Amino acid sequence: MLNPLYKNGNSRFTGKFNNGQMHGAWKFFRKDGSLMRSGKFNNGKQVGVWTTYDRAGQTVKETNFGS
Repeated sequence: MLNPLYKNGNSRFTGKFNNGQMHGAWKFFRKDGSLMRSGKFNNGKQVGVWTTYDRAGQTVKETNFGS
């Protein structure tokens, strides 16, 4: 099972599971709490546009995984 918290108490990610698979909108965070990546899963598969951010919150990369 994934541990949702870093040792410092900050969240590693937010998102939901459907039948044990990542599903819907997810956000992944760095240890310092800054947003690192966001996007959607469809039953465990990355779909749509995923965005990667720098520590200041600026978009540095967008990757389209299709549908």
